[in-house]
Amino acid sequence: MSRYLAPPCGRATGIGGLPHTDPVRAVDDILAAFPEIPYAPGLPNRGPYEQIVWNDAVFLPGLELVEGRLMVDRDADHTEAQEKVYLDFVGQDASGYGPTPETNAGLLELTTRDLSGAVLLKGQVTGPVTTGMQIVDRDKRPLLYDEAYADLLAKVLALRARATEETLRATGVPGTLVVMNEPYWASLGSTVVPVSEETVRLAFEDIGSLLEGGLGVHCCSNTDWRFVMDLNLAVISLDAHETATEFLLYAADAAAYMERGGVIAWGVVPADARQFVLEDEAAFVARMDAIRATMAEYVDPEVLVRQSLITPSCGIRFANDEEAARIQATTARVARAWRGEA
Repeated sequence: MSRYLAPPCGRATGIGGLPHTDPVRAVDDILAAFPEIPYAPGLPNRGPYEQIVWNDAVFLPGLELVEGRLMVDRDADHTEAQEKVYLDFVGQDASGYGPTPETNAGLLELTTRDLSGAVLLKGQVTGPVTTGMQIVDRDKRPLLYDEAYADLLAKVLALRARATEETLRATGVPGTLVVMNEPYWASLGSTVVPVSEETVRLAFEDIGSLLEGGLGVHCCSNTDWRFVMDLNLAVISLDAHETATEFLLYAADAAAYMERGGVIAWGVVPADARQFVLEDEAAFVARMDAIRATMAEYVDPEVLVRQSLITPSCGIRFANDEEAARIQATTARVARAWRGEA
């Protein structure tokens, strides 16, 4: 797997997407709230190729859009394109998998800014489970259930993650983190929508093998957190506003994960503007205090703060630009309170 990060010490950052269509304003708002750990936002309201799955799946051999759904015809001959993916993976050549203005306008805008105050720069790629469950074959069977295509998909996303990391590293910011968006990780351990843990593990090993910085995962649903922590990713990002109770059932595992260098990103501030207005900043601080109280039985409170990030619960998509700015600013203030700052 990828390397652990320098401890973020309870700083704040963002998650995934923003409602903005103007990447300049989106990055302005991010740098105002999170100057030390800025993140590259997805801007899905700009068009389909900025949406998760779409913006990373475009590099998959044989991909088609059929009746509004992403599909691959497995019976067609994609040998040449598939071989190129494997050669690029072995050669660690991600030059053909980088961001474009259509897929990553926020990332490209971020790289034009003065980031001299940043200690860590965060990017995102859609994870292999979410991508593999959303793209289907002609029989509408998810590609993740095809062993060969699941392996190919992992290589494509590994190259995509490396290209994202290379873009981040070119800014000169000392630390980089690539987070895989995995809303479909709710399927881990499910008997209704079974996902092979070995397939997931191998995919993340492929992705981590191409990265020099940190590799993380964001899952905004409840999942098999013990399995996730056993992957030894640099960062585990969760919706702590809705799923902290379930996550803290694994408090001992979480403590061990943090003690060996892992970081937990606590998404304690609601990303949904409708939920956000129902509580105030003091309520979010109180939620973090409750997490601290539960974890205190298992881990030194100083380690807990040192190995934590504070974030919104997910990408801020269902809001307007002003609401998104308030959510991010509140997240930054909650993080300062978590660190014991005024």
